[in-house]
Amino acid sequence: MRAAIKVWVFALGLTISVAHAQTSQPSTESCDRPVYLTFDTGHMEVAPLIEDILKRQGVRASFFLANELTRTGGSSLDDEWATWWQSMADQGHVFASHTYDHVYWQADLPNGAFRVQASAGPLQGKTQTWSAQDYCRELARPGERFEEMTGRKILPLFRSAGGRISPALLQAAQACGYEHVGWSPAGFLGDELPSEQYPNTVLLQRALQNIRSGDILMAHLGIWSRKDPWAPAVLEPLIVGLKKRGFCFATIDAHPMYAPHVPAVEQPLKQSSDDSISDCPF
Repeated sequence: MRAAIKVWVFALGLTISVAHAQTSQPSTESCDRPVYLTFDTGHMEVAPLIEDILKRQGVRASFFLANELTRTGGSSLDDEWATWWQSMADQGHVFASHTYDHVYWQADLPNGAFRVQASAGPLQGKTQTWSAQDYCRELARPGERFEEMTGRKILPLFRSAGGRISPALLQAAQACGYEHVGWSPAGFLGDELPSEQYPNTVLLQRALQNIRSGDILMAHLGIWSRKDPWAPAVLEPLIVGLKKRGFCFATIDAHPMYAPHVPAVEQPLKQSSDDSISDCPF
């Protein structure tokens, strides 16, 4: 039990009660076949559905945050979604950076610079030249916004937009404290592929057949281009099917590649305006 609580403290930066630990996802100490379910932000329409499924199945996931356009015309880290992110943090999920404006690396340039292009924010679609310091600043912005919304810090991990990286980009990110998290080949769940060519039934079958212990799985909180949404049809059958195959679910901070980079730092709980802790979820 003490080891389980220690893992949760790493992930959430909270002091967690034993009663809460008994009702949460079992620790990887009791699971010898973990998989790591991760979500990048998106248009957010399916976010409440995903929350319900994860809660019903007792699964904790890892979320990579960018401030992307939503179906309601806002953005995924705006005030409309602040309560939702707070709820997800309270439920024990963990969070990391996906660059604030969903910025794609395009090329390395001389003198340690990069050519990049954002797919969100005020410079959406414009090619820019960034220094390593510029990229580090962009990595930090989701964490700053998340702390404003929840009072909690994100993990010192990131996923580049589209998974596009270079050795120089990784080195720049590591220099400012961020480790990159990709996904496993079988863990590419295909929710951004055209549904005409890759129907949900095919994606589900392929995932259940190919996913192996230790794989990092990747999906999104809504993809604009897919006509037949992935999550309503696939997510819960996938979780149920993987459980039947003997897999369990762990958050990315418990992955052996990334656990050494996650410090055991206790963070203060978000307090109300009168400095009480009446909003403490535990």
